Amino acid sequence: MNYLFIMAAIAFSVITTSKTNAQGCVAIRSNGNTCSMSNPATAKGWQLNFNNRYFKSYKHFVGTIEQKERAENHTEVINHSYSLDITATRYFNSRWSLAMTVPVISNTRSSLYEHGGNSNGATARHSTQTFGIGDLRISAYRWLFDPAKHHKGNIQAGFGIKLPTGDYRYQDYFYKSDGTTVMGPVDQSIQLGDGGTGFTFELNSYYNISHKVGIYGNFYYLVNPREQNGVSTARGGTPNTIALQYFSSTMSVPDQYMARTGASFMTGKFNFTGGVRIEAIPSSDLIGGDKGFRRPGMIIAAEPVVSYQAKKMNFYLSVPVALQRNRTQSYSDKLRTAASGTKIQGDAAFADYSINGGVSFRF
Repeated sequence: MNYLFIMAAIAFSVITTSKTNAQGCVAIRSNGNTCSMSNPATAKGWQLNFNNRYFKSYKHFVGTIEQKERAENHTEVINHSYSLDITATRYFNSRWSLAMTVPVISNTRSSLYEHGGNSNGATARHSTQTFGIGDLRISAYRWLFDPAKHHKGNIQAGFGIKLPTGDYRYQDYFYKSDGTTVMGPVDQSIQLGDGGTGFTFELNSYYNISHKVGIYGNFYYLVNPREQNGVSTARGGTPNTIALQYFSSTMSVPDQYMARTGASFMTGKFNFTGGVRIEAIPSSDLIGGDKGFRRPGMIIAAEPVVSYQAKKMNFYLSVPVALQRNRTQSYSDKLRTAASGTKIQGDAAFADYSINGGVSFRF
């Protein structure tokens, strides 16, 4: 049961502006905010951002079809996810900046099947938890056009590195039907990191139609060359034959990507933004192999954001609402389908919406 608002995403966007310049920020698997800096004419200085997010994922999907019987039978998996992303950005001049993000993560996962089993009733439901630092990310940004000559619009390119600072082997107790417990790695969806050194590529753009109305676009891709991180998916037990045969006995280190676009309206010190956001974990990576357990999928969300600009502070609130959730076939699913002649496709659990808010300080 994957929680794609954690892994691909599965995350948030912040739009804070000076005038109508769009600033989009997203935290993908809590390894850092990817931002188009608020004003391309910004002089030297620092910005400190505290970004909070929370969501509850519990609705299961196979493809785009919701498995409503999971909630009706009380066998759904429930993830509660909270993260605090602390980002420090250094502006060197009007075109260059460098950002570093440290995520602090707290996750709880409640299920039956990982413990006593789905057939053993409510008493079989137990929880596993994780808490700690996630994967740190450092990124460099540059506005492609001279801000002094291009006032109405610009494009910013970013390149970064994601370091495996988060504990991707986090363990907790699993409760068995005979009353015993076993210690083992928690589910991939609540691990603090993915165990891979990755590289991020970004394009952030805006165009001011007028002094109050603007449009924006953002694209983010995380390349994770490492194929698998070696962490068992058996939750303290022994991998079964199918998992070993189809390469899902250990966790993968998947790529992730995000794209978003929309429009903003400025009135006084408030900025209101609405747009569409797509986040995904592909079944195949750009670099490296595709073996290992993953729950690929895509979320399309409507993304409203409101922000308030003070002198050197910016407050914002974002509540992306899922329009479509799609759990696609994994590499393992495809292998099993080819071997059996029958389409096999796992499920994943998604959130209905996310709550994202925070504050930025300039100094």
